[in-house]
Amino acid sequence: MNVSTEPVILKLGGSVITDKAADQGVVREDSLRRIAKEVSEYRGKMIIVHGAGSFGHTYAKKYQLGKVFDPEGAIVTHESVKKLASRVVDTLNEYGVRAIAVHPMCCTICRNGRIESMYLDNIKLMLENGLVPVLHGDVVMDLELRACVLSGDQIVPYLAKELKITRLGLGSAEDGVLDNDGKTVPEITPKTFEDFKHYIRGSGSTDVTGGMLGKVQELLELSKTSCITSYIFNAGKDDNIYRFLNGEPMGTTISPDKRV
Repeated sequence: MNVSTEPVILKLGGSVITDKAADQGVVREDSLRRIAKEVSEYRGKMIIVHGAGSFGHTYAKKYQLGKVFDPEGAIVTHESVKKLASRVVDTLNEYGVRAIAVHPMCCTICRNGRIESMYLDNIKLMLENGLVPVLHGDVVMDLELRACVLSGDQIVPYLAKELKITRLGLGSAEDGVLDNDGKTVPEITPKTFEDFKHYIRGSGSTDVTGGMLGKVQELLELSKTSCITSYIFNAGKDDNIYRFLNGEPMGTTISPDKRV
């Protein structure tokens, strides 16, 4: 087991832990329990971020959050993703993970849909004291839009950059970024992105945050500004999360451009 002394960030895609095709929130219980077991076997510090899946995207689309300000829609969507966060945290704690929910609505301000500021001192203290912060896609207040949808895919690179975390992975329902033949693209860098962009599709279900293309673009921006390498891999396959947490390269690597 290769355990780093530095925290690692693990993103759990909404399509892995929920049925994103469902009109109402439906948890994939077997998948969530398997993930919790694999996470519990890791002995290092970590932050977990999970997508909203069928608990958030349906309501966000219904109320057109980010396009119009709807107080009822903001409340309904936030309460729905809180329910999912509670299920995730409860399941992790059943396996001894010492997880605790951190709701972005309570600690984040956006401007035009992008994070302006996030209170992180509590997360730093949690990591120092053996707790596992669990954040999630959420509705947050926005200085221009009044409220917006904040994707977990945006939270992950923000945390990595601000907390100087060097290893992060996005666990999706695919083996990584797939080419036209369904094969995993081994590596994407800012320079090679245009070669692969036409392969990368959005989500096949209701997703207001950009699907796979959105994930790749967020991680590429991170690589440009911080030289962080990240991974997009299949969290739906047994042992992949355990392997990622313990240092194995997985799926598609999103890397900075090679320096001459």
